[in-house]
Amino acid sequence: MAIPPLLAVRNLSCCRGEALLFEGLDFSLEEGEGLQVEGANGSGKTSLLRILAGFVQPDEGDVLWRGVAINRQRSAFSAQLGYLGHHLGLKQDLSVTENLNMALALRQRIPEPSALMKVLDRLGLSDKRELLVRYLSQGQRQRVALAGLLLSGARLWILDEPFTALDAEGIREIQGVVTEHLGLGGLAILTSHQALSLSRPLLTLRLG
Repeated sequence: MAIPPLLAVRNLSCCRGEALLFEGLDFSLEEGEGLQVEGANGSGKTSLLRILAGFVQPDEGDVLWRGVAINRQRSAFSAQLGYLGHHLGLKQDLSVTENLNMALALRQRIPEPSALMKVLDRLGLSDKRELLVRYLSQGQRQRVALAGLLLSGARLWILDEPFTALDAEGIREIQGVVTEHLGLGGLAILTSHQALSLSRPLLTLRLG
């Protein structure tokens, strides 16, 4: 019996009001594969990512994780999902470290202090670890959210415009992090207006 792909999309369709954003989408991803979703503003990129993450239901079709619809295994799928969207979900009145510990506690993960510091150092946040998030720049907040993703243990990363507000160095760092994640057998699906330069090629899906 054939082993199903890690992630599979079958006959996926989505409408917004009376407008059809996309229909009949079919694709699958195996370990180590990434997908870049392209399209003009309003073409349905964010809607697709939110459907893939299980936040909203498609009008037609299914999203399968290891051959089982994600709406039939919400807890198991959520444990494998790392989502980075337009709203980073950070608490303004908590420090960087407090935000990360809280997010990981919700996943029932307690990071080793050394692992936490290693990630913060890699993302240039080690000297900001006790600073309240409200005092960080938008690019620094983006890095905090990425730190949470790195520590989450999630197999599937879904990233909606992850390079927003980042400088050139930050963009290179995230591209390196995504490449590393794929190299370890993870999956990544992302949108970006930036031209990407990853050592591992991404599949491409064009909407609209």
